Amino acid sequence: MPAPKVQALRALRCRTYATTSRSALTSTARAKAEQISSEWKGTSATGENTKNFIGGEFVESKTSDWIEVADPATQTVLTRVPETTNAEFDQAVASASEAFKSWKRSSVLTRQRFIFELQHLLRKHGDAIANSIVLEQGKTFADAQGDLLRGLQVVESASGIPTALLGDNIEVSKDMDTSVRRLPLGVCASIAPFNFPAMIPLWTIPMAIATGNTLIVKPSERDPGAAMIIAELCQRAGLPEGVLNVVHGTVPTVNAICDHPAIKGISFVGGDRAGKHIYERGRKTGKRVQANLGAKNHAVLMPDANKNNALNSIIGAAFGAAGQRCMAISVAVLVGNAQTWIPELVERVKKLNVNQGFEKGADLGPVISAASKKRIEGLIASAEEQGGRIILDGRGIQVPGYPNGNWVGPTIIEATTDMKCYREEIFGPVLIIVPADTLDDALAIINSNPYGNGTAIFTQSGATARKFENEVEVGQVGINVPIPVPLPMFSWSGNKASFLGDVAFYGRSGIDFYTQNKTTTSLWKAEDAIGNKASVDMPTHH
Repeated sequence: MPAPKVQALRALRCRTYATTSRSALTSTARAKAEQISSEWKGTSATGENTKNFIGGEFVESKTSDWIEVADPATQTVLTRVPETTNAEFDQAVASASEAFKSWKRSSVLTRQRFIFELQHLLRKHGDAIANSIVLEQGKTFADAQGDLLRGLQVVESASGIPTALLGDNIEVSKDMDTSVRRLPLGVCASIAPFNFPAMIPLWTIPMAIATGNTLIVKPSERDPGAAMIIAELCQRAGLPEGVLNVVHGTVPTVNAICDHPAIKGISFVGGDRAGKHIYERGRKTGKRVQANLGAKNHAVLMPDANKNNALNSIIGAAFGAAGQRCMAISVAVLVGNAQTWIPELVERVKKLNVNQGFEKGADLGPVISAASKKRIEGLIASAEEQGGRIILDGRGIQVPGYPNGNWVGPTIIEATTDMKCYREEIFGPVLIIVPADTLDDALAIINSNPYGNGTAIFTQSGATARKFENEVEVGQVGINVPIPVPLPMFSWSGNKASFLGDVAFYGRSGIDFYTQNKTTTSLWKAEDAIGNKASVDMPTHH
């Protein structure tokens, strides 16, 4: 694009930004927003529309139904997301279907080269993705970088795809062989949540594409920017048009994904209600579905634990990302004398800095929306109504310079397991404390909870840790590790009510989810071989 055109476009964006913003971003945030809008085709942080990505092009939607995306710290309107029309969705599926015809035949080394190049570009442009996350989602910049890096690990793991797709072959009888090959499913879809706008798309994009599938991604309508930047990086990495498509929207778009007969698999991460709906509706149309749902993760603090490490670990896991993680520690079970640590825990939590994500020293930012803030504060209030003790109350917190932010300060509640604040996933910066007399009591509390995403124990006793590991009924266990999410050479292993489906995310399970086996049994009798040896003798007859 010629330089004068670029300058004119930037001026237009600045004017658009000025007229659509009711609350001003700080100079730092505004500079980041203008940089995103000027450098990336599909997304905006200065008031313009987010585009669909269909058939290798960033396309302005023709919808009349738009969703505003606002900065959670100021309510500044950053962009508008389309409710993708039926025709646009069908176009995305048609594009993915057409691309699958050739992409499934591409060599595994071609796909591996794409993964290598994508990994390089994600590292090169990681700050742009992190900036978008801070603006749209509210995370601190350091936490936004972590969001990307955990997804990047899956990309790097997918670079081993030639080995991962090795088949099997055996001679089952004389001159008879049976071979097994892993083949792609076809067109797949990924529905991502708001809390990890980079990591979750990167759980699916490299795994689906490296295995030879084509993919339709629906980012959260609350923070689509990271996914749009990643889509453009896939294009720059040489991905053929139509292999990756991005559409936007809410329930109608989700239902279209569940219902379309050309889509063979759906990967979903999010809340209970949406996850159950997608799983049941998708399965009815014969799709393979993996759905990660809600959580209520417990950490057990034994009295023999390293107190400093245990308290710091719990604080980081409970309040990082304002508690908006499916693997956040939301319940601390304090066993025996560990209950005397509560005052020190509270004093450390009081020192956390709640602020906008670009502000120096910010430990946690705002929650995603005013509706989320209202729901979180309602659950805090319910604890008081049901006889719980609010030890530290984060309601009503004021952040200087950001009067309109969706702020909820770190909150600590002592509660019992029959209270609403314990039973429901709060998804905010709230830590529930539940006392227990013994390790057996703590295990009983955790095992009776319906969720099974993650759990942790803090102890210096190997025997205690082994008993906990063996008896706890949760899929991902940390021993002196607060957020035990396995690295991508393993697979996600949340269980119970936290997961629906038969095959989990990334690692070996990710390969299994996105492939189907084909076996071929062949018989070539040795005695039927033709022309074993050429004759050079003079022929004696015709």
